[in-house]
Amino acid sequence: MPPHHPASGYRVLATHFDEILEPLRKPLAAARRHILFPLLDGLESACDLACGTGSTAIELARKGLETFAVDLSPVMCRLTRQKARREGVRLRVIRADMRSFALPRTVDLVLCEGDALNHVPERRDLLRVARAVRRALRPGGLFYFDVNHSRGFEQYWSGEFWIERPGVVAAMHNGHDPGAMRAWSDVDLFVREGRLWRRLRERVEEVCWTRAEIRAALREAGFPAVRCWDAAPFFPGYPGFTAGCRSVFLARAGRG
Repeated sequence: MPPHHPASGYRVLATHFDEILEPLRKPLAAARRHILFPLLDGLESACDLACGTGSTAIELARKGLETFAVDLSPVMCRLTRQKARREGVRLRVIRADMRSFALPRTVDLVLCEGDALNHVPERRDLLRVARAVRRALRPGGLFYFDVNHSRGFEQYWSGEFWIERPGVVAAMHNGHDPGAMRAWSDVDLFVREGRLWRRLRERVEEVCWTRAEIRAALREAGFPAVRCWDAAPFFPGYPGFTAGCRSVFLARAGRG
């Protein structure tokens, strides 16, 4: 396996995040509508953790929830603020690490989509994130998130693939070390600037979780009730995406 590098903070990819990850929007939105949205009645506040460019945070704010958007990347935070202003939506953006973030007040819902929980640097960080989320939630609050598993890294993460959008092309060189339970993607980004193309490179790394590890960390952090859905039904037609590749979790914080 190539040497481990610290998380990049999406310095390069952030600016083109929406174009590159556009194929993920539809399945993630389908899972959200099916699992989470029926539970929003009665909720007043939410936090989109690892919010990216803020699309989901804006959607929650439009539904009338007081919404916080948290991300470690300063570029992501800036893009979220800009998008919210353009769309006339009020939300509070906070730059913070998901392992130690703190909100001004507790909320009813913390959401963390797009396998963001796989992006923590070390395996011990899973429990740190779960505890930080528990501190951010009111008693009985909900924690909704999705993660990649080892089968997903083997089937749709390994190898190379190409994403092309107007003015931007991403060539992803992916690898997976099953023994270390880690995966990585070296992304060559080609951005059109007038008649020329500029090449940029950034590495994305992920830690692989099992369902048992996640359930154990959630229980220890104070989430006694945990439900899990296989994500495959939300990704129809996606190459290599079969049962066991990815899961969606919904946990409820204890009331004690």
